[in-house]
Amino acid sequence: MTTPTTRAGADSRARRAVRPAPPARPTRRGRRHPALIALAFLAPALIALLVLRLAPAAVALWDSLFRTSLLGGTQFVALGNYLELFGNPDFQNALLVTLVFTILINPLQVATAFLLAVLYTRKAAGSKIWRSLVILPIAVPPAVSAVIWSVIYRPDGLANAFLDLLGLPAQPFLTSPQQALASIMVLLSWIGVGYWMMFLIAGINDIPRSYYEAASLDGASAWRQLWTITFPLVRRPLAFVLVADTVSNLLVFAPVQILTKGGPEGSTNLLMYDIFTRAYTLGDLNTAQAEVVILVLITLVIVALQFRLLRSED
Repeated sequence: MTTPTTRAGADSRARRAVRPAPPARPTRRGRRHPALIALAFLAPALIALLVLRLAPAAVALWDSLFRTSLLGGTQFVALGNYLELFGNPDFQNALLVTLVFTILINPLQVATAFLLAVLYTRKAAGSKIWRSLVILPIAVPPAVSAVIWSVIYRPDGLANAFLDLLGLPAQPFLTSPQQALASIMVLLSWIGVGYWMMFLIAGINDIPRSYYEAASLDGASAWRQLWTITFPLVRRPLAFVLVADTVSNLLVFAPVQILTKGGPEGSTNLLMYDIFTRAYTLGDLNTAQAEVVILVLITLVIVALQFRLLRSED
């Protein structure tokens, strides 16, 4: 006869018998395994970064310290190429034109992209159609866009035809030293504003609608909502757009090469085109490499200043 005490003991032993074993502690090899997997996935990107970015930058820096003679001899000149550049009037002009170009076009493009993003995120009739039209130039390669605008800027082109409708005189555009750089800026803005607008639209759409509803209940106008809600909360996408747009504009080459070739009178001779001219027209590769290093340093300084000004206080 089985007593309750005996039955309880048997049940307890059965529960202990079927209790799952504790999980095995991972071995040293198991702990390393995820890191190896992550490294394998990162390897293609790291190799591309090394081969396409870091290695050419190191070669450019090294070559900029030498000078090659017409007879093929190579001489170490340390900073001689840099000193020669800063004493060259053509480089001084290219540096000035690039700085003026950067100071003018970056605020223009970012401000236009921001205002269009605010406009096209509002629920209005036809906003999606207009948004698509603004984004459409992104699908056109920059070289093709430059060819299109070369036709628009012709003396008998679309731009002067539009001015004639308004009763204004025809303009020289690309053949005028005073208008050529502004004409390039209009072309680049036509290409780039829609692209940067997409990033800002994504940032604005992430802002909770409840913030705007609460501001409306408090009687805030649309302008006040823009500056107290939209602008502060879209600060991170705006910082990215400003930095990326700056780098992009410092590397402009194709429109200048196709439309003006640095002219007239050097008014559109940006640093990228000056590097191309010095390397492949004049054949001075070492000085061109020094100019590449200077352009990279200028880009890093400008980007660092922008990050410092736009750094979040989080």
